[in-house]
Amino acid sequence: MGFVDLSGVRFGLSDGTTLFDEVSFRVGEGAKVALIGANGAGKTTLLNIVTGLLAPQAGTVAHAGGLGVMRQLVGMREGERPLRHLAVDLAPPPVRAVAARLAKAEARMAASYGTEKDQLAYAQALADWGEAGGYEFDVLCDTVAVAILGQSWEAVKDRPLRTLSGGEQKRFALQLLLQGRDEVLVLDEPDNFLDVPAKRELEQAIRDSDKSILFVSHDREVLANAASSIVTLEAGTTWTHGGGFATWHEARASRHERFEELRRRWDEEHKKLRELMLMYKNKAAYNSDMASRYRAAQTRLQKFEQAGPPPSPPREQDIRVKLEGGRTGKRAVICEQLELEDLTFPFDLEVWYGDRVAVLGANGTGKSHFLRLLAQGGSDPEAGLNAKRSLDPVRHNGVARLGARVYPGHFSQTHEHPEFDGRTLREILWEGDEDRPSLDRSKAMSALNRYELTAQSEQDFKTLSGGQQARFMVLMLELSGATCLLLDEPTDNLDLASAEALEQGLKAFDGTVLAVTHDRWFTRGFDRFVVFRRDGEVIESDEPVWDVR
Repeated sequence: MGFVDLSGVRFGLSDGTTLFDEVSFRVGEGAKVALIGANGAGKTTLLNIVTGLLAPQAGTVAHAGGLGVMRQLVGMREGERPLRHLAVDLAPPPVRAVAARLAKAEARMAASYGTEKDQLAYAQALADWGEAGGYEFDVLCDTVAVAILGQSWEAVKDRPLRTLSGGEQKRFALQLLLQGRDEVLVLDEPDNFLDVPAKRELEQAIRDSDKSILFVSHDREVLANAASSIVTLEAGTTWTHGGGFATWHEARASRHERFEELRRRWDEEHKKLRELMLMYKNKAAYNSDMASRYRAAQTRLQKFEQAGPPPSPPREQDIRVKLEGGRTGKRAVICEQLELEDLTFPFDLEVWYGDRVAVLGANGTGKSHFLRLLAQGGSDPEAGLNAKRSLDPVRHNGVARLGARVYPGHFSQTHEHPEFDGRTLREILWEGDEDRPSLDRSKAMSALNRYELTAQSEQDFKTLSGGQQARFMVLMLELSGATCLLLDEPTDNLDLASAEALEQGLKAFDGTVLAVTHDRWFTRGFDRFVVFRRDGEVIESDEPVWDVR
């Protein structure tokens, strides 16, 4: 029987700030529970406590049935690691432990050409591998590799992760966990990087699984279709809605109304007690018989105030995106017989100034490559991003050109910004670069405040949550003066309020937008749809197309 049980969990930051407290909820046998909350509220930290990566400062965490874990950016930023390393990271602990010893034994065999001692150690490692269930795990890996990648495990296990799309990495990890032996799964944003058919498969797989699953998601469709109950992390604690996402907004509004009513009653009672105390104070000044009543009224007021008021409703997020852009030539992007090598057939495309183009299609069809090519200036690298932001080259034939006064701003799907490494947000804004002005402290803090990142100003970019990184990257686009935004899955890590703010910012943006997205809700703000099909054809559609052949 698999379950997770948290009781009174508290965790604070190094500066003494309490991130959350009195966190209590249960993921019962076979339950499908979604954990939601604003970016930076502590969802990933809470999952790390559930999985044992962090220890709570108070409270208890209990679980049974084995724990399968998928981190938020599983496989990302580990491009040179082979796929087999990712698989081992997702294996049950006994398999992981033996895999490390087996790898060391194999390395010693290769280095020393197999001394007798090394041979014995290798033989023992192989025996331990079998006893730990390693061969069964190999069979599982083979089953998943064939289903997801269309090849045997032997053929793909040494492939570098960079050769797999983000969606392929996620689908491989998800299937490995869903078909594995762990009875409890903890999934941090499992729908990120998945195309819509894969998201639908994920929703169905979660519903059909007999495992107990705790997952984080910001995709409203996934939440509505997969979660049987919702745990919300806000205002430094959690509350549980036993229904699905369809009734969550109503439940949250009712909860906030109760808070407001309780606070109104508390204020009224506080006023009455204070007035009573003052009355007895005035009477006691000229009537000593009133002194005992005055002291009793004082004590009663003090106890009431020490107990404190009921919690107030959480403050709503106030994120303000000010994407400005600028006037460009009538034609912003021109593609003439453009062919992405091994991905698409030649296609023509014209994107006009002011267009809002959603780039749709299954993972691995070339969408991200297309945006990256445009970010580099297309066939003319001189028109692309500056040298500080290195992007992998895109092999292509034909022509891709940017129009007059078109400056591309690129939002990376994987949040890769090596130029930010080791630098705090304030330092990045303070120093500027070739395309961004240097901001003094006042202006830098004002900009961070609009994106609700003031508290993270002294954090290294790499230490931010996925959603906070995404918000900061949008701020970088805002400051860059880009006139053509190339957004690769921009809403994947954004909470609901942040995604809505981005959508409003794009509406006001004076320029052109091309966005790769699998967000069914986000596409409502677009007026053109370019579809990358599995057969290599690139076509236009009048409406979103999700089931691409």
